[in-house]
Amino acid sequence: MSKPLCATVIIVAGGKGVRMGGHVPKQYMELCGRPVLWHTLQAFERAECISGVVIVVAADDMAYCQQAVLGGGDFSKVRSLVAGGSERTDSVRAGLGETKAEDTLILVHDAVRPFVSESLIERVVEAADRWGAALPALPVADTIKTIRDEWVEETPNRNLLQAAQTPQGFRRSLLCRAHEQREVDAATDDAMLVEMLGEPVRIVAGEAENKKLTTPVDWAWATLHMAEENDMDDSGIRVGQGYDVHRLVEGRLLVLGGIEIPFHLGLEGHSDADVLTHAIIDALLGTIGGGDIGQLFPDTDTQYKDMSSLILLERVREKLEEQQVSIVNIDAVVMAQQPKLAPHIPAIRTKLASVLHIEESAISVKATTTERLGFVGREEGMASQAVALVRT
Repeated sequence: MSKPLCATVIIVAGGKGVRMGGHVPKQYMELCGRPVLWHTLQAFERAECISGVVIVVAADDMAYCQQAVLGGGDFSKVRSLVAGGSERTDSVRAGLGETKAEDTLILVHDAVRPFVSESLIERVVEAADRWGAALPALPVADTIKTIRDEWVEETPNRNLLQAAQTPQGFRRSLLCRAHEQREVDAATDDAMLVEMLGEPVRIVAGEAENKKLTTPVDWAWATLHMAEENDMDDSGIRVGQGYDVHRLVEGRLLVLGGIEIPFHLGLEGHSDADVLTHAIIDALLGTIGGGDIGQLFPDTDTQYKDMSSLILLERVREKLEEQQVSIVNIDAVVMAQQPKLAPHIPAIRTKLASVLHIEESAISVKATTTERLGFVGREEGMASQAVALVRT
């Protein structure tokens, strides 16, 4: 049986945080009553693949960190608290000096990235073990310009650019060699030193929440994000599920998520028979114990004849709002053999998000066939399933 992968992490916490403003370095600023560094340490304390932690701080901050950060938690993995140098590379070298040859994998992480997830840490550890060096990164959303003397010099291909994050992972032998042979002290990350050796660095998927808290805008985001995370931990979270089926017939429009889909058949029903919206309605009603769509909008009531299901969805949203229930996210799937629904999904998501007053990112819509099995495969009808997560 192979031994599980483990790594030692060097947390670089020696910066002065001048871009954040104020008189306290950003790693010691309080976030929900605890220093940022405390939250970062907690993330690695929880990660099963981390066996040891080395913290590098400014020499003047040693006593303060010991009292304000380490004194406020049970950090069993913290191995050393050491003084760093004037440059980031000096601080990492100081941290490396506290590791041993048996620490075969080393991670280096910014102290002011407190929202790093355990899954991201694991991805980096696994990639570093396999490839020798790895870092998480995110695709660049904006067009980037290189500037010289306030003039645009070049526009790099955005598809070739990614924004690097930490933790960055390395085989210890490689990271030590990179620091021993470093040519510049101003390297902005350790991967840069490895690149200068001509060694490859593997990219793994980063995470948007793994922000480096650098500016007041970042701090405002972190405060809100932490509050949302705390809310997610309380008992106000509820889940509902919905399922609906409608027969395909001639002479009816095919409507899914409020969008008319070109097809020679439509769905049969009292309203517009929007099977996707009906499943979402049932999922939302399930979160508040509100019964199902048939109870709330019975097909015996003529006022709902041929009515757009978006109107019904809007009334359900209002019902949730009256009970002070907010939608966190919705995940739905439509089962249909024909037609192809993928081209219409962006418009469906936009329409549903608009009616529900949520971000498009909070609603997922997928489409699948049943490989010609069952009533869906025989093109006799369509089905839809939805799950809703809400917060009271």
